[in-house]
Amino acid sequence: MADASPGYFIAGNTFVAPPLAPGLYVVATPIGNLRDITIRALETLAAVDAILCEDTRLSARLLDHYGIKARRIAMHEHNERAKADDIVNRIAAGGCFALISDAGTPLLSDPGFPLIRAMAEAGLPVFAIPGASALLSALVVAGLPTDAFTFHGFLPPKAGARINALKALSDSRETMVFYESPRRLDDSLAAMAEVFGDRQAAVALELTKRFERVHRGTLADLAASFADTETKGEAVIVVAGAAQPAAPDAADWQATLLAAMADQPLRAAVDAVSAQYGLKRKEVYDAALALKAEK
Repeated sequence: MADASPGYFIAGNTFVAPPLAPGLYVVATPIGNLRDITIRALETLAAVDAILCEDTRLSARLLDHYGIKARRIAMHEHNERAKADDIVNRIAAGGCFALISDAGTPLLSDPGFPLIRAMAEAGLPVFAIPGASALLSALVVAGLPTDAFTFHGFLPPKAGARINALKALSDSRETMVFYESPRRLDDSLAAMAEVFGDRQAAVALELTKRFERVHRGTLADLAASFADTETKGEAVIVVAGAAQPAAPDAADWQATLLAAMADQPLRAAVDAVSAQYGLKRKEVYDAALALKAEK
């Protein structure tokens, strides 16, 4: 169990953590800079019965920095399914646990999903303690549209599977965000340039750290810059979505519509032209009525 008066310290000042309600607390931790943690996250980590860590050795740097003494339990992709039932039972009995990853927000390409699902199936409370995220940090500095985006995590490590995965995304119009290891960054950028063509993209490295940098340019330029180069730490790649296709010329599709109406029922002609030009059916139908009225 946690200490009777659990706490944490900041810059030599000690604070007592308030008690928590039973449940599982999914806590975001810094992605690099240890100061990127919320007061609520520190209070939570200090007060829980135990902290479920992806790697207890890596998490020790953060927890020791803030004087957090809560018990640490390793919970990673190799043992999370085996441990999930025990954690759920302990929370059902009134326990409170925190789940953290090595860095950032848990479950985003990190372990934890089986436990969250088991908690939901058991009807037990799960609380989000928001904070740092490499995904969002890279997205907002990339200089690409943020109104609609999709996160695709890590691409397959094998070349053929990676190309196939990218081809399946080639028509997506949203900005795309990927994580990549330093060993495969060059190969992934080359594959993206091959599949996506000359789109704008950004590669974010060492986010929030002293040597943070963001490389922007076309995929071809970025692939050339990182060719045969191994960076330090995981990278975030942000890629522009597919361009919006140009609207078809109204005169062209209306001429096609008029010809179709000459030998087809109106509705069939409308359906055919809508499909051929990628137009909304109502727009084509209204044009067909207008053309019919002109006769």
